[in-house]
Amino acid sequence: MDQASLAERCVDAINAISGSHPGNRAAHAKGTLCAGTFTPSPDAAALSRAAHLQGDPVRVTVRLSNGSGDPGAPDGERRDGRGMAIKLYLPDGTTTDIVAITIPVFFVRDPQEFLGFTLARKPDPETGEIDMEKIGAFISEHPATGAALQLIVPSLVPPRSYATCAFNSLHAFRLENAAGEGRFVRYRIEPEAGEEAMPDEELEDASPDYLQDEMRERLEREPVRFTLLARLAEEGDSLDDPTAAWPEERDAVELGRLELTSLDTTRETGDDVLVFDPTRVTDGIECSDDPILHIRSHAYSVSVERRSGAQRPA
Repeated sequence: MDQASLAERCVDAINAISGSHPGNRAAHAKGTLCAGTFTPSPDAAALSRAAHLQGDPVRVTVRLSNGSGDPGAPDGERRDGRGMAIKLYLPDGTTTDIVAITIPVFFVRDPQEFLGFTLARKPDPETGEIDMEKIGAFISEHPATGAALQLIVPSLVPPRSYATCAFNSLHAFRLENAAGEGRFVRYRIEPEAGEEAMPDEELEDASPDYLQDEMRERLEREPVRFTLLARLAEEGDSLDDPTAAWPEERDAVELGRLELTSLDTTRETGDDVLVFDPTRVTDGIECSDDPILHIRSHAYSVSVERRSGAQRPA
């Protein structure tokens, strides 16, 4: 099966879980767009010659979202990862993207496993119940998924705010500096406000849109800041398997500070279609051979065409 056909089947499987919602993304359907800047750190250029890491601030559009494909799902969903997608506008008029999520690793190693696991989670069309035996059978046949879920499940805690979430890129990228020296990294994005979950007693009375409302109100008071880190791979760390965690003690280089200053009302208005694609890299950054990373671009194209009728734009 070619990548385009496999991607279409994967999007169909996502829709079978969350429902088909015209005009919305297949996943991460509900979110908030923010405007801001990214300012690189003094150490960033030593790791990569990428234009946004050379010293001058660049403009960004950031989308903070919930993982569900249902735009009506409540923000306090307890089985949902939260996402951060960053579009950086480079001096030459091009863009590059970073996509991250609050879970520490992904739950499958390749697109075929993604399709199988997603189909196993499909609710019964009559009862709406999920067949746990199907999920258990998949996990027993795919021990990497079982190990990944041991790390993922504890992270699926509703946050106090998007501003109190830490996000992970899940995939590895090779950064290369001006001297041609390269190093594989995984991105991590840490909140200046610190990580904080929403207490259960407050979550019970929280609005279904509390994360969206809180972010709007927070930005009216003050900027929201995050630190972008590059966690450095060492020998033996998996570069192509997103289910495999890297040891926590891995060194990290601070790449810069992300500062969100307001809601972004310029994108996704009228016929504008905004896509965040982690394979949209720039000179000085290369994708790893991770098969999940590479199917994403095809899946986004399917999702974009279905929600807008447009080809995948920048």
